Amino acid sequence: MTNKRTNWYKNAVVYQIYPRSFCDGNNDGLGDIPGIISKLDYLEQLGVNCVWLSPIYDSPQKDNGYDIANYRDIYPPFGTLDDFKLMLSGMHERGIKLIMDLVVNHTSDQHPWFQAAIKDKNSPYRDYYIIRKGKKNGKKPPNNWTGFFGERAWSRIGDTEDWYLRLFTKEQPDLNWENPKVREEIIDILRYWLDMGVDGFRCDVITLISKKQDFKDRFPSLVLVGKDAYVNGPRLHEYLHLLYEKAFKDYDCMTVGESVLCSLEDTIKLVKPEREELDMIFNFSHTDVDNFFGVKYLHRKFSLNRLRKRLSKYQFGLANGKGWNSLFIENHDQRRSVGRFGTDDGDLRKVSAKMIGTTYFLLSGTPFIYQGQEIGMTNASFDKVEDYQDVELHNMVAMTKKSWFYRLLIGKHLFSVSRDNARTPMQWNDSKYAGFSKVKPWLKVNDNKKYINVEEAKRDSDSIFHYYQKLIELRKKYPVTIDGEYKLIHQNNKNVYSYVRENKNSKLIVISNFKNKTVKNPAANDVKDFALILSNYESNEEKTLQPYETRVYYMENKL
Repeated sequence: MTNKRTNWYKNAVVYQIYPRSFCDGNNDGLGDIPGIISKLDYLEQLGVNCVWLSPIYDSPQKDNGYDIANYRDIYPPFGTLDDFKLMLSGMHERGIKLIMDLVVNHTSDQHPWFQAAIKDKNSPYRDYYIIRKGKKNGKKPPNNWTGFFGERAWSRIGDTEDWYLRLFTKEQPDLNWENPKVREEIIDILRYWLDMGVDGFRCDVITLISKKQDFKDRFPSLVLVGKDAYVNGPRLHEYLHLLYEKAFKDYDCMTVGESVLCSLEDTIKLVKPEREELDMIFNFSHTDVDNFFGVKYLHRKFSLNRLRKRLSKYQFGLANGKGWNSLFIENHDQRRSVGRFGTDDGDLRKVSAKMIGTTYFLLSGTPFIYQGQEIGMTNASFDKVEDYQDVELHNMVAMTKKSWFYRLLIGKHLFSVSRDNARTPMQWNDSKYAGFSKVKPWLKVNDNKKYINVEEAKRDSDSIFHYYQKLIELRKKYPVTIDGEYKLIHQNNKNVYSYVRENKNSKLIVISNFKNKTVKNPAANDVKDFALILSNYESNEEKTLQPYETRVYYMENKL
């Protein structure tokens, strides 16, 4: 079969929905597919043309759906397969494509494969997972590897000598991709959803699927002991190309991988078109600009220079056909951007959110909007650990209780970086439960729903929502935002991020002040003869930029 794929994703604006927090259609406190269906007109009004849906598969929900028990069915509280098909049809009728989460590094421990594997040592499913004998007559793990939630990477099977690898929670056993049967199962799952009409996949922690097979102890460290054995493993590219050959190339779909600890060189190998692996990946280097060593709990002051360098590294690195960028500033695992790269305080919250949106949205790549970002939702306002559901947070809290060292090192920032900051229910109106539900939601609603909500944003002509509509329209109107070369200007300015997008026909200049004070405009002379096409302030002084001010200028090239 010939390759059916196009590059439609380069013209996409993707909206991420975290289903349990988006809209509750049956008033049981949990978001669901009927709730999403009820908001399809909202997505169309915003202007997005693609949706990324976080996991909706049948799951025990030990990690909010990233522990899958049945890849071919829907988690019952979210709805049914018929509901899913109705939602997919409704999206396609509105010109909106759908990409789903592909979670294939691990399954749930309730998946029939794993249940068969632990019940019978002779079961063929035993080799679907990574199971090894423990040390000291099986009483100790096979090695000293640790996982991503601050725990050892192995769990014991009952009182036997055998342990299974799990890089996340104990309920998420890692699949053994060395087994060709596992690879065949994954390909069948992909084709099942693609045949149904799904338009692609966001591939969860996809760079972890290949592991070195020596399973030896690694040198101890504060975080991720053994990462050299399970990040970007020896057969990763072989496996990804296999998925492309056996599934992706037969459909006009897109793939975006969630990379873990990937360098630029790693990224190019994953997304270079002729390698036929992934279309793009999420690179997280820019989300580490306010922490040390990529550990979000080790806080340090935000630096514009670090942000600009990290973003620019991948803008330049994937240029000239080496690959395609994904552009994001928030997602379900990241805290809200307004209080992180700008401010969530008072009147400046709106201009700050608009500035942040403009800065990343007009870079080279496909922009992703996370639900609530388009109205400037902020971090949760919770002050008790009991109000948080995030399994990662609770594991870290447990660590601080056991060790004064961890308490001193990470205790201060536990709440501010919790994943639940992005998972609070979507704020549709100012009612008791923010229009998300008529009953108490699974996670508390943010207190600021009274003034941060969709209804208010729609009424306010100067809202963040309406500004995002303009950003989306701008991308549709000006081809330079898609194919323009990225160039930095005034790259050493500590207050202002300014860059150029240019193709043979036109030039776009973006100028953003990341300070909450008026600063000198370093690009004032660069925009002579340009037309100002977008700004987050009504009036603009040529030589200065107001707090968190952003401007977009455009000019047709003279032939």
